[in-house]
Amino acid sequence: MISRRAFTLIELMVSISILSIMMLYLYQSYASLNRSNIVVKKEIDKILSTQKLKKIIFLDLSLALHKSTLIKPQDFDEDFLAFQSSHSLHKRYNPYIAYIIKEKELYRLESLKALTSYEISTDMEFDVDKLGKVHSFRAYKSSNENKEAYLINIDFENQEDLILKVNVLNEY
Repeated sequence: MISRRAFTLIELMVSISILSIMMLYLYQSYASLNRSNIVVKKEIDKILSTQKLKKIIFLDLSLALHKSTLIKPQDFDEDFLAFQSSHSLHKRYNPYIAYIIKEKELYRLESLKALTSYEISTDMEFDVDKLGKVHSFRAYKSSNENKEAYLINIDFENQEDLILKVNVLNEY
């Protein structure tokens, strides 16, 4: 008698069915992992953009040159903030920086000429950075004569609100 050492057709069909079911669950878990990675990436990007914005505002104000700050209320929930700083995003030496709101967008302007009012003339040359949609932008200066400090309150439309207290480091 000849003995056979092979799988039967039924055994092959059962193993293929089990393998198919396992592959289906593996694909579902892989797709779920991809969806969760997308959600985590969006949250990380939002946190990084908030941290970058905090860093820019902090460096701008902490490196502001002494007694150069101008804060003018424009509306109930909007301020015009202008000052000279030793911090530059656009490789300028001691630029003048202004934060303005135009059509509910917060902008950061950097120029070599002083920005003294909300109205900007056409002969001015500056770089503009769009910081995001806001409901309000308020700036407050401390009343302490010995040390300058600022409180910045930004109510963003699609981000977490930002409240920063910044002490000026430049003393000259």
